[in-house]
Amino acid sequence: MSAEYIALMNVAARIARQAGDLVYAGRRAGAGTVQTKSSATDMVTEWDAASEQLILQQLGLVRPDDSIIGEEGTQIVGTSPYTWFVDPIDGTTNFLYNLSGYAISIAACIGVEPVAAAVFLPATRELFVAAQGHGAWLGSNPLRVSSCESLDTALIGTGFSYSSARRDAQGQRISRLLPHVRDIRRCGAAAADLCFVACGRLDAYFEEGLQSWDLAAGQLIASEAGAKISNFSGEPITPSEVLVSTPGIHSSLIASL
Repeated sequence: MSAEYIALMNVAARIARQAGDLVYAGRRAGAGTVQTKSSATDMVTEWDAASEQLILQQLGLVRPDDSIIGEEGTQIVGTSPYTWFVDPIDGTTNFLYNLSGYAISIAACIGVEPVAAAVFLPATRELFVAAQGHGAWLGSNPLRVSSCESLDTALIGTGFSYSSARRDAQGQRISRLLPHVRDIRRCGAAAADLCFVACGRLDAYFEEGLQSWDLAAGQLIASEAGAKISNFSGEPITPSEVLVSTPGIHSSLIASL
């Protein structure tokens, strides 16, 4: 299966780059039409839809038997063991405001277990990839998490909910954690944050209330780079509770969260 995982990784990488080129060119021409979803701050642009359609079309050409689940409503039931989780623009708010931190996230999974992944950051032209059992890469460079072993020198990434009530609880957690770490970053796209843990730009990342398409690709990339992954209690990771860190601070973060 390992050779197949590498082949799937290459499919994800090629399509993520194509979708990223599409949305980057679109953003240079303006964000286009914008609608809201779950709240006034949960936005979707015409380029989210265009990116998802491109990804569906390309996957359909090379992987016609696979299932596909996409953020913008795609639910295709296939006959193979593989399901693709697609986020056509992770970090739509960044995209809308013309900030660089948005990403295309594509992962092939068996059940909910990611086995091949690509995350492309169009504004910086960075392509992160991984295949289960074969490591994670940024371009030709193998990725490894940081060597941080102390919470007080750790740079931590996080994200916030679209729900104002949940943001209140998240703000209280941040206020408790902030005095005990180097600093906290909120970059605005879970897929990118997970890749930043993989390459050592962040020492850890945590967030609540993600979706499978937010998590799957970045989870594999971080894990293959040596990150420890769990929920806030040290149990198996789920989209509802995500904690990904370099191993030296994982237990300390569980105690703090």
